[in-house]
Order: sequence, then C-alpha cells, then structure tokens
Amino acid sequence: MRSGGQGYLLLEDGTVFRGRSVAAEGSAFGEAVFTTGMTGYQETVTDPSYAEQIVCFTAPMVGNYGVDERRLESGAPHARGVLMRRLGGEDWALWLAERGIVALDEIDTRSLTLRVRDGGAMRSIVVADERRLAVPEALEQVRAQPGMEGQALVAQVSTAEPYTAGGSGRVRVAVVDYGVKRSILRRLAHAGAAVTVFPHLCDPDELASHDGVLLSNGPGDPAPLVDETEVVRATLGRVPVLGICLGHQLIGLATEHETTKLPFGHRGANHPVLDKRTGRVLVTSQNHGFAVVPSERAEETHVSLYDGTVEGFDFPELRAQSVQFHPEAGPGPHDAWPILEHWVDSLEPR
Repeated sequence: MRSGGQGYLLLEDGTVFRGRSVAAEGSAFGEAVFTTGMTGYQETVTDPSYAEQIVCFTAPMVGNYGVDERRLESGAPHARGVLMRRLGGEDWALWLAERGIVALDEIDTRSLTLRVRDGGAMRSIVVADERRLAVPEALEQVRAQPGMEGQALVAQVSTAEPYTAGGSGRVRVAVVDYGVKRSILRRLAHAGAAVTVFPHLCDPDELASHDGVLLSNGPGDPAPLVDETEVVRATLGRVPVLGICLGHQLIGLATEHETTKLPFGHRGANHPVLDKRTGRVLVTSQNHGFAVVPSERAEETHVSLYDGTVEGFDFPELRAQSVQFHPEAGPGPHDAWPILEHWVDSLEPR
C-alpha cells in the first residue's frame, strides 16, 4: 500500500486533479463519475454496475466506519478507481490496496463533481505515482480509450453458469444476471422466493418455466445488447417480469422505446422519483449512466424529478413492470423496499 505519494486524476479534456495515493500502485482507466451517497462505499465499489468507472465520492470523508465482507455486493471490486476528499480509515485503504484498486484522497471532489456535472462523464485515468506516468503521455492514452457509449459490458460481470441463490419460498424466481447485486438476491429470498440466477444470455423457455423473472441491474450501454433484448422480448407475456435498472432499460428496448446516454448519470441515494399513478414521491438509490427516453406513453409510471427521464414501466398485457432505481437500496433509503416484496407476493406458484 502507498502512503502519501503524489498521484493525479486526468480527464480527457486535459483537466488534472492532484491528490495523495492511499491504496494500490499503478494506474487505471475508466469513465469519471460521481456518487452523492453519504454511506455505502464498499457497496459502491463492488456494485457491478460501476464496471469501467472511476468513482468520485462527494461525501467529505470515506472509510470512517471500516470494512465488512457482509457489505459486498459482489465477490470483487468493479470500480476501476476511487477518489475521495478525505480518507476516513486505514482499513478501507488497505482493503482497496489488497484488491489492486488505485485510490486518491485530498482530491478537490467538489470541483471535480462540478466539472463532471458541467462537462459530462469523461474518459479518464487515475495514476498513483506521477513520477511513473507524466500527464502529457497519460492524456494521449486517455484519448485513445473507448467511451462508455456503445460498450456492452454485461458479459464481463455476469455468471457463466446458473446457480441457486437461496430462499425456499412458495414461488420460484429466475434472475437474469447482467451484474446483479447481492442485496437484490437477499431481498428476493427474504420476500419468500426460491432464487435461481441465470447468465445474461439464456433460454426464454427456461425462464418462462419459473413463477417470475427478474431482470437485474448491470453496467454499460443497453443499446448494443441486441441478443439480451431478444431474450427479454421472447419472455414478455409468458411469465411475470420485473426489471431493475439495466433490466428496466432492456424492457424499454424490447417494447420499442429508445435509450440515451445521460450527461453525467444518476448515482447516489437521494434521487427523487414521482410515481405518476399515486402522486407519491420516492427518495431512491440510483446508479446508471443511460436512461429510457420519455415518450409520454401510458405505460410510463415513474419519472425522475431531476431531469424527467423514465423511471418506471407497467405493462399489464405483458405481465411486466420495471423501475430504473434500486428498490433493494443497498445502500440507500427504504422508500422503494416494498416494490420487491409486493412483486413476489403477487406471483402465483405453478
């Protein structure tokens, strides 16, 4: 582990943010994004939806309540780098270093967040030791990297083989793994479902043999996921389906909606969403850089109060519903917790 060495973050527009290297040596490329969550740093870096991203935490101190393996959302970190204003504990720094994650503190995270908010999420590199990679050379390398738009990333985070994920309830739920979080699986089991997880490409007939199908969250651009969308299209109408985050976007694509890349995404645990059917506002946990384009169609049930993007669908004739936000809230507020439980309760065993 490094301690006190000079490192930097370099954005593709040439902006440099210098800080202190506190974790692994080396460098890492990724899309620079920010999250406004005040807690959940372990959950964030192990969320597969953060694949190929360098995460800036806007909370003033990160790592102050230690580390615990029970907080992991997957078996390993997926974020490529971590940026903090102040490191709150050496246990957190050591945990990152042992897993090869480059991390900097003493970063001006407020300035960086404003830069990303105004200029959009950018290709970037985080460098642990400025002496080993000069800024001009690093800038050439950053600009040679692909952008997030057009990247199909689910294959690198999905399971290779089906597996059972707990629960012995009255209904059987198939989860299509585009980068599923462990907290989703725990909430399903807690709600009374016997859960089986399937790879991102699987047989629609096998999915339809279950009592319900959940399409999980995941990283990258939904548009190039043509085969995954076809699986969703072939499943709709045959069995109750619930989509979360990327799963929501794939339901959108399967029903002739469009998706688009957001300027800087929605990431954090304080995003207000309007349920248009009830008028209730949910404070939600979110992590996505792409969204469904609004079309004012009747099936659009939820809308972001930040930018008006589509946050939910209900297709009664297709037996499908979805939400862009994370009802399992790992971490985050519990306003949307009942969505998973109510969906499981609505399922009928075969």
